[in-house]
Amino acid sequence: MSATMAMILALAVGTYAFRLVGPVLHGRVELSPRVQELLSAGAIVLLVALLATGALTEGGDFAGWARPTGVLAGAVLAWRRAPFPVVVVGAAGVAAVLRAMGVA
Repeated sequence: MSATMAMILALAVGTYAFRLVGPVLHGRVELSPRVQELLSAGAIVLLVALLATGALTEGGDFAGWARPTGVLAGAVLAWRRAPFPVVVVGAAGVAAVLRAMGVA
């Protein structure tokens, strides 16, 4: 077996085991409210970090002003509870208009 296949097999087994732990330990492990609060905050921080890197960088460099402005427009539309397709089209439209005007 090649090293690549061994790595794929190890990752598959690890993924399956990780997913199995939740149902197996449900009800047996009690987390304190503080730990639950920290886990929720951690998930939010990870999502914001993913959003920030996706919105601000491209290939390790600054993506320009059009993309972050489009993301900001989408965030405002989402905050105003616009339907999801409107949020996506609005964000893409703002970025496209800025790029058409020459804003990188």
